[in-house]
Amino acid sequence: MEESNKIIKKLPNQEIDYFKIGKILLSRWYWIAGSLILFILGSYVYLWYTPKTYATSGTMKLEEKKSEISDLVNVIGSSDRGPSKIQSETSVIQSPTVILAAIKDLNYPISFYIQGRVRTSEIYPQKPLEIQTLQFDSLNFYRGLVNFRAIDKTSFNLSYQAGEKEISKNYSYNSPITVGPTTFIIRPPAAGIGKNTVYLFKFNIPEDFIGRVRGGLRTSELAKYSNVLLLQQTDANPQFAADVLNAIMKEYLIYDRDRKTQSATQMINFIDDQLQYLSDKVKGSEKSILEFKQKNKLMEVSSSAEAALGKAKEIESQQAVLKLQLIAIDQLKEQIDKEKNNVNLNFNAGNGVDPALNGLIDKLDNLLNQRYELLKTYNYNSQPIQDINRSILQIKNNALNSINATYKSVKTNLDYLNSQLATVNKQISVFPVAERDLIALNRPYEVNEKVLSFLSERKLSAQISRAGILPGATIIEQAQTNFSPVSPDERGIHRSAIILGIITGLGLIILIRLLNPYIYDKETVESLTSVPILGVIRKFPEKIDEDNAQILALSKPKTMFAESVRSVRTNLNFLASEKESKVICITSEVAGEGKSFVAVNLSSTLSLIDKKVVLVGADLRRSKLHKTFNVPNDTGLSTYLSRQSQLSDIILQTGQKNLDIIISGPVPPNPSELLHSQRMSELITDLKNKYDVIMIDTAPIGLVSDAIPLIRVSDINIFVIRSGKSKYYAATIPQRIAQEYHLDNTVIVLNAFAEDLLHSRYYTTRFTGDNYGKYYYYSDYSGYESSGYYVENDKKKWWNFSRWFK
Repeated sequence: MEESNKIIKKLPNQEIDYFKIGKILLSRWYWIAGSLILFILGSYVYLWYTPKTYATSGTMKLEEKKSEISDLVNVIGSSDRGPSKIQSETSVIQSPTVILAAIKDLNYPISFYIQGRVRTSEIYPQKPLEIQTLQFDSLNFYRGLVNFRAIDKTSFNLSYQAGEKEISKNYSYNSPITVGPTTFIIRPPAAGIGKNTVYLFKFNIPEDFIGRVRGGLRTSELAKYSNVLLLQQTDANPQFAADVLNAIMKEYLIYDRDRKTQSATQMINFIDDQLQYLSDKVKGSEKSILEFKQKNKLMEVSSSAEAALGKAKEIESQQAVLKLQLIAIDQLKEQIDKEKNNVNLNFNAGNGVDPALNGLIDKLDNLLNQRYELLKTYNYNSQPIQDINRSILQIKNNALNSINATYKSVKTNLDYLNSQLATVNKQISVFPVAERDLIALNRPYEVNEKVLSFLSERKLSAQISRAGILPGATIIEQAQTNFSPVSPDERGIHRSAIILGIITGLGLIILIRLLNPYIYDKETVESLTSVPILGVIRKFPEKIDEDNAQILALSKPKTMFAESVRSVRTNLNFLASEKESKVICITSEVAGEGKSFVAVNLSSTLSLIDKKVVLVGADLRRSKLHKTFNVPNDTGLSTYLSRQSQLSDIILQTGQKNLDIIISGPVPPNPSELLHSQRMSELITDLKNKYDVIMIDTAPIGLVSDAIPLIRVSDINIFVIRSGKSKYYAATIPQRIAQEYHLDNTVIVLNAFAEDLLHSRYYTTRFTGDNYGKYYYYSDYSGYESSGYYVENDKKKWWNFSRWFK
């Protein structure tokens, strides 16, 4: 019993056979080949239907170029934007303003297409037709595709969609055509167009291209901290990509230059307003002085009055300039309060301006531009907008504090000049009345004239400065047309198709294995139970009749099937060798696993070695033994157990020497009780006296309990597992029965084995230690089909590729 427990409890050692894993994966090589072919074909179809995308690139260097003239004049110029210059300028390049200006540089009003089998392709920059619009409203025009087909040299056909209706009409060249709200004419082609030539065209406005251009535009630093910007444009049309990218770079330079001249332009506009005002006052003062001198016949004033007048003019001129500066500061404060973009100082007339104010204004301008771009992506309450709002608020407060300090400084200077002017006015008050009146007329005239001269000089300086301002970037490399597509990546897609095809094929093999619930080989049985395998019976290569009327072990003696049955017979002789007469019980889990087939063929081979064998059909419910030997089933085991027949009545001889049979007989109402009866025990005892081997074919143990009493009294219990039909659970039944009834005479026969690497186990069994000697030698005869020792009826043809990988 202890020896039995060792056999039952301890499974044999199994090691992974990596070579077998490779054979398993290649066993269905045609699955892998099939999936590979499907994926490769799919890749070609994908590439056929997927539009190609082309890319081009250009580079610009961002730098702050300053005019030499601007260093000589006291005009506020642009300053560097700091570390965020690349990000800021990238936002400007991708802004609708620059992109829209770039699109307007192209020949955008009409796009032409050519229709292929798969897709409709744009043929920019080609313009095969000369179309002139007569009535075109940019807010309301026909936006669909118009199909043009030439008829002859003077006429053509146009077809287009109007709602759900398709309209097709013939027209003549140079005649007005109205499609929806759009009217145009088509000029006759200079080179002529062949008959039935087809083109498609559509009308555009610049805004139609913004999404297309922005979607393909990418900007990045060429190298970190290099200040060189790499611009890339992708599009389905390579020429359009190159043209629009070059236009974007050109328009960015123009926009950047205009932005940098804005400060000088604002200053010039401010000075022009003041010059117009002062010029009118100077003309009025000049006229009043002339009329006063003629009326009073007073041509000149005294030298003392002249000196007082000169001092008063100097003070009032300084006051006028300071007042202008206060006006400019008030305008700047208003701009900052309203958070206007491109805030700049309009005017700088002295040394009272805080030098840090220019830097604060530049930072504020930069943050306002960044927020403008971020608002295209985020809503106003999002975190990035909130963060930049806090930065703007801080810069605003600092700028306003600096402006207030500047305003206070200028106001202090103005108050000082007011006090000096009061002293001069006292001196003038003692002059004669005529001189005082003349001085009163001369003072505003000469002050305004001096301020007018000062402003004219400032305007000239600002104009010179504006003319000398250069863009803050240089185009290093223009975009070139690239006719090699970047997408789809043909090599990458084919490579991915090959990889996915192989993975899919291998995955299908693995999936089928994982979903497989059946036992196929002896290694699987050995991994599930410690009950030894007596042998492996090969699957007969031809179709077997349902009743097994032809005993194959006898009729086909030179087949591998017959040899595998003989191998089981050999191992069977070693079991219960001390017994003179052996009782062998054959069962299985369910019907259809070949227990009767095994019993018949095993009995027939035993009879060939001078063993007297009796085959008992103990499956009283569904026995087929009588059909195999083609005898009536009127009397048999059931009639004997129910005492309706004697033993001599139920033993039938077969045509095979040393082989007798006892068929099951009619189906009784109580088969389980009959097999449990004392008469069954008496039958086995009687048969032992007459035969060397009593082979009992029982009912399936997984369905009914009829076989239990026979199993308990048998010398050898053979449990049949059928390859490809018995499930994993079937292999655990023999061990469970052996443990339950304390049996040590149970063995397994793997029936109908045909090598199928797909479902075979990738372990190899190693019998060592306690396991060694508890199992039997046998072969599954795999790989020996062509050895010449066996005659198979299904001759393999050279084109039968399945023989290469089983």
